[in-house]
Amino acid sequence: MSDLDALMKAFGEAGGDKAILENNEIAHLVASGHKLLSMNNVEGLEVDAKETLTGISARVTVKEGVRIKNPVHLCFGVLHNKGTQRIKMDVKLEKNSYAHLIAHCIFPKAEKIRHIMDAVVEIGEGAEMRYSETHFHGLYGGIEVVPKSAVKVARNGRYFTDFTLTTGRVGKLDIDYSVEAEENAVTELRARVFGHANDAIKIKEKVVLAGENSRGLIKTRVALEDEAEAEVTGITGGNAAGARGM
Repeated sequence: MSDLDALMKAFGEAGGDKAILENNEIAHLVASGHKLLSMNNVEGLEVDAKETLTGISARVTVKEGVRIKNPVHLCFGVLHNKGTQRIKMDVKLEKNSYAHLIAHCIFPKAEKIRHIMDAVVEIGEGAEMRYSETHFHGLYGGIEVVPKSAVKVARNGRYFTDFTLTTGRVGKLDIDYSVEAEENAVTELRARVFGHANDAIKIKEKVVLAGENSRGLIKTRVALEDEAEAEVTGITGGNAAGARGM
């Protein structure tokens, strides 16, 4: 079985739809460890991805005025029980564009794995981006997940993100998200995590409402059982007239 087939098999067992790779109208990027396995672009979307000495580097651009009809699927995983995966993402939505990115992160056998993602996101004037990240972990708890993102939302832009890790053990999770919103921009950060055994969860989310009438929402739900621990920090700063945060 090829690496792609094995990853898609695990994706399907986690509830995903393997048919997305066969649909030319759906953009996707699939990587296992530090190896690119599959990629498909659609009109108005540019994805430049490459393997590097330290991981995967990808630049995603949605062109001005383009609305991507179907969600863009990003599938990242490690199928072995040990390893490291580093993903560097640069995402740019140009003026008045729209895209929904769905990231599937799959680690079914994680005993000693580190998954590190650094993302820089730029939402152009009047553009809207929705980003959904769902994790599927195994039952061993030997995984460390370290997602970090820095987001700038321009005038009248909109940015919505949803992080979900409720299947399998969390292991160690260390989220660090920051968003800066300009005039009339809207941003919402949502996270749902379920910790078990000795899982360790750390979530830090910061929204800076830098423009007039900008709005921000941080909503985090963490459930714990056994000896699991969590530290959740939400920071909202209003630096302009009419800014509203929750």
